[in-house]
Amino acid sequence: MTFIAPLDAMFLASETREHPMHVGGLHVFRLPPDAPADYVHTLYRQLLDCTELAPMYRRKPAWPGPLLGALRWVDDDDVDLEYHVRLSALPRPGRVRELLALVSRLHGGLLDRHRPLWEFHLIEGLEDNRFAVYAKIHHALTDGVNAVRNTMRMLSVEPAGEVRALWSPSPRPALPLDAPAAASADTLVRAGALAKNIAGLVPTLAGVAVKGVRDPDAVLPFDAPKTVLNRPLTGARRFAAQSWSIDRIKAVAKEYDATLNDVVLAMCSGALREYLRSSDQLPAKSLVAAVPVALPRTDGDGNAVTMVLSRLATDVADPIERLRRIQASMRAAKDTMGGRTPLQLSAIGALTSIGPSSLATVPGFSAAAPPPYNVVISNVPGPRDRLYWRDAELEGWYPVSMPIEGQSLNITVLSYGDNLEFGLTGCRRNVAHLQRLLGHLEDTLATLEAGAARPSAARTMRPATTSMRSSGTKRSRVIPASTEAS
Repeated sequence: MTFIAPLDAMFLASETREHPMHVGGLHVFRLPPDAPADYVHTLYRQLLDCTELAPMYRRKPAWPGPLLGALRWVDDDDVDLEYHVRLSALPRPGRVRELLALVSRLHGGLLDRHRPLWEFHLIEGLEDNRFAVYAKIHHALTDGVNAVRNTMRMLSVEPAGEVRALWSPSPRPALPLDAPAAASADTLVRAGALAKNIAGLVPTLAGVAVKGVRDPDAVLPFDAPKTVLNRPLTGARRFAAQSWSIDRIKAVAKEYDATLNDVVLAMCSGALREYLRSSDQLPAKSLVAAVPVALPRTDGDGNAVTMVLSRLATDVADPIERLRRIQASMRAAKDTMGGRTPLQLSAIGALTSIGPSSLATVPGFSAAAPPPYNVVISNVPGPRDRLYWRDAELEGWYPVSMPIEGQSLNITVLSYGDNLEFGLTGCRRNVAHLQRLLGHLEDTLATLEAGAARPSAARTMRPATTSMRSSGTKRSRVIPASTEAS
């Protein structure tokens, strides 16, 4: 029996029917050329034979309730794989539209707290000789970075003959045992470092507050405008996804002396600005994004993440000036984080984003107070090699994340191969026509490209592609905008 870490416990304690607290991924695979008709069904039967589970996939709350259930983990000694591992078939014609409808529906359902908190859905019948996997796991068990690492257990850089299951344990290197004297000295060193960290918390948080007041580029919580994206959640979800070439985004970043993440934020900013403007709901004040930052971690599971706040400059019409403002705001956030220990970084996140967002669960708070921020935009590093599951090539790896109360939209980006894979997860009621954001993302990137090539040229838009074909091209690969789940 293991006590649950405070941040992990928060995800369990705050979960309700309207606020499922799990994260997931949609993986699209191409069948090998000689695959038999029962390839996916055979794969499913082989997965059920993978009965040895890594500790994270045997873990469940000691009690199913929201409060007591956030105290301790216990291991399930009799995991029912036929419950957790499921085989589905898309209705004809098996378009991406049907796939997204299924994923949207599956992502809205709560995980059963009487069982280990994960599900794995194998989906056959996808057009163009493909199949898919949708997997979800409770955020109390893992963050995005660790979820990517765990998924890598089942993948390989070359086609393989054996099936590797997501939940199978991976070999871990043996750790050498220290001599008693060394262990004692190490304990004293760690104790001294912890005391220093704790002593630095007050000046660290005071510095964040002072910078937030004095620096116009810095952001404090509750400085965001209310928008349609910040209404109370329902339990149903919508999901849309698209891929963009990393080379395209890097070229824009180089031209404007920006980082890749700056350009990603600028794409999201332009998309959100146009999405809200087109329905006459764009606020005069800039939207604010919470941007997760990974913390140093051990080999363990759980969450190692904090967040910073950044202005998105949605009040600025010019896309190049908007990018400059985002750069300045992210520099201010990085200056605040620079030189801090993981404990101090966690405290900054608790002060500016994680803590304030939890107040939204207090009845009546969201109606009376402005949102701490408007949207979560996360960029998770992924593998640069093209990967295989057994002998099926992984064509796309799309993150399916978690809107939280008061923030109806989550945008998560994952690098895979030569692409950045964007996954947009929204509240079905609050974020209507979610797929339109995909077109706005492409338009914003194309405008920045046009501005770099012809600084004085008029605004030029480039239409998004409408196929999920090979990612070797420099254009975007899209789960078509017209195929969002209705």
